[in-house]
Amino acid sequence: MGNPELDAAFENGAAFVPYLAAGDPDYESSIEYVEALERGGADVIELGLPFSEPIAEGPTIQNAVVRSLESGMTPDRFFEFVEELDVDVPLVCMTYYNLIYRFGDESGPRPFVEKAAEVGLSGFVVPDLPAEEADPLREACDEFGLDLVFIVAPTTQGDRLDRIMEQVSGYVYVQARLGVTGAQDDVSGQTESSLERVAEYDIPKAVGFGIKTGDHAERIVAAGADGIIVGSALVDIVAEGASAPRQTQSTDAAAHENGEDAETVAARLESKARELKDGAERGLAQRAPETERT
Repeated sequence: MGNPELDAAFENGAAFVPYLAAGDPDYESSIEYVEALERGGADVIELGLPFSEPIAEGPTIQNAVVRSLESGMTPDRFFEFVEELDVDVPLVCMTYYNLIYRFGDESGPRPFVEKAAEVGLSGFVVPDLPAEEADPLREACDEFGLDLVFIVAPTTQGDRLDRIMEQVSGYVYVQARLGVTGAQDDVSGQTESSLERVAEYDIPKAVGFGIKTGDHAERIVAAGADGIIVGSALVDIVAEGASAPRQTQSTDAAAHENGEDAETVAARLESKARELKDGAERGLAQRAPETERT
């Protein structure tokens, strides 16, 4: 089961998996921002399809969701967005199950998954879908060749962990700390223990929640992660660009309006992506030879 593109993304080095909310702060700028992440070294890109009640998200991504919804993002618009992107890396949709289940003319996840496969998505992360209730989505993903990624929290263990690992494909999203998403100033001490709990399972382990710098990425990969997932640190750049004063020409006097030009923000995103990818590669170089991927 699953998508070979995601398998390949983790085969050659430490994978960098950035996240942005599609349509934040507007459709056209968001296209440019996602493409900048690929130029910066992304191996997989998670695209957020906004939902009005993002339970797993901290304020940074909640605000991105609001901006995306206000710009007119919908499931249909999201699929158009994916088709328009000019990137050559796997794309994973991160969204909530209500949007998947209610899409199309029939209830259930199959119409959404079928459309996702049609536009070129490689898989899903669905934070509010328990593994115990994931059979219909897992079956649809198997039918259309897409992966289903699950999040493993620091408290996940025992039968629940086994059930997640029976359902997961592509990679497992290892949550580095308890709580909601958000960039942090240091690496969580729970990271190594979280990786140890999933070490026996034969699937790539990508660590997310709180990664902010290349140093963070380096330390997490050195600890054994197969990849890093970074959202809030990148969304912060988008938010800063959307709210920054921009100098404009006026016949009366110098005026300001909100928002930097998309090219400037895209350049910062590309630079931050490169920093994070380089950090992940440094972390891989620190690992013992037998743990490195060839």
